[in-house]
Parts: sequence; structure tokens; C-alpha cells
Amino acid sequence: MKRKMKNKDIVFIIAVKKDGQLKPEYEIGIESWRRWCKKNDVELFLLEDPVLPMDDMHIIWQRYFLFDIYDANEIKANQTLMVDADTIIHPDCPNFFNETDNKYCMIHDDGSYDWVLRGMEHYSKYVYDGAWFDYWKYGNSGFQIVNDTHRDFFQHMRDFYFENIDNINMIQQKWGVGTDQTPLNFNLNLQNIDVKLLPYKYNMGCMIKKEILAEDMLFTKIGWIYHFNGIPDKDKQVPLWMKKTFDYLYG
Repeated sequence: MKRKMKNKDIVFIIAVKKDGQLKPEYEIGIESWRRWCKKNDVELFLLEDPVLPMDDMHIIWQRYFLFDIYDANEIKANQTLMVDADTIIHPDCPNFFNETDNKYCMIHDDGSYDWVLRGMEHYSKYVYDGAWFDYWKYGNSGFQIVNDTHRDFFQHMRDFYFENIDNINMIQQKWGVGTDQTPLNFNLNLQNIDVKLLPYKYNMGCMIKKEILAEDMLFTKIGWIYHFNGIPDKDKQVPLWMKKTFDYLYG
């Protein structure tokens, strides 16, 4: 059944179930987004079915079918935030769509310098013929605001994936610095996409490394969107922290 939407901002989240079930912590994160969207007259779109079999294309890379998904559902979006499901948004978060200047927006990723720099080094060597770019412009792919002017770039991302799948898998398996994030940043730079980096408060990642994820929940006072990545023992700790944060914010 098609979902027709016209000229609204949209929050887009991958919510593909595994073995018939979505992780409970993702359900919690999505519920926070559902409430924020309703409050701010923003649509929530959940990608519940892969566009391609996940053996053919990693599900994270399938977000770059965004505009094809919209076309198939007769959706005309103003701007879209593609955000990871392991996030919780504060109920009073300002409407970040008003801060984009209609550009491709991300948040700088400074959670693990080692992970980022190793990824840049290996992709530079094995995929990009020694190309490099300014690390301080490197964004986290778990928060991307885009609009219709980025259609061609998303096609480029998909073409890149299939043309380089062997090296992408090799880098992921050998050094653990794969998925889409580092290629995304290289491609944004090489394709001269005008990127605006929004402040950390809109994608507070790697909070353990920054020593702000604590029982007193003070981290909720310095930002608006909490990204529960980079947490040790994640299968146990991420569900606990996401539930605790949701209960603290939403009662």
C-alpha cells in the first residue's frame, strides 16, 4: 500500500526486523521519534522491508535508495533526516530542519579518532588511489539531512557500492572499519557536495568515550539527540541505557 505525503519534512529510520522481530531498544528509540514527529508536524517513515536482499546489499547501504522509495510511495519530501534506530530524541528538541540552509547536513564524528583515521587510511589506499580529505569535515552517517537535490549523489553511492563491494568487504573484515560511513565522507568530498556540519547536540555519539553517559542523566541537559553507539558490551548495555533514557525523558 502506497503512502502519499506531500512537501513535509520526514524522519527516515531503517526498521527491518530480524527473525521476525525488531530489537526492543530500536522500538524504544523509534517511539521517541514518533512522539517528536507528532509534536513538530514531521512525518516518520520506517523502512521495514529491504529494497534488495540483504545478502546482495548491506541494509545500511540501502538507505541510499531513499528517493526511489519515495517515488514508489508517491512521497514528495521537503527535507529528510536519515537517522539510526539506536538513538533517542529529547521531547523538547528544536526543529533541526530549520538549521540546514537547505544543505547536506551531518554532525562531525570525533568519537574514536583511531577508528575514523584507520578507516580513512585503508579506504584511501585500497579504493581512492591515495585521495585524502580534511578529517575535521568527517561526519557521522547515523545522522544525515538531505533533500531532493541529492538524488544524483545517492545514485552515485549505490553505484560505488556495487563497483567496490569486494574492497568494502575486505576492509570491513580485515580492519573492522566498514559500513557506509567512511566511503560516504570520501564521496561527499570528491563529488563536491556542500555539507553543513550541525553541532554535536544533535547527534551525541560515543558518550562512554566522552565520559558523559552516567546514572545522573546529566547528558540530557547538554544536547537533544542521544546516539548509543560505541558502548562496550552493547548487546546488554545499549538496551539498558536506551530504556533508562526513554523512561527518564518520557516517564
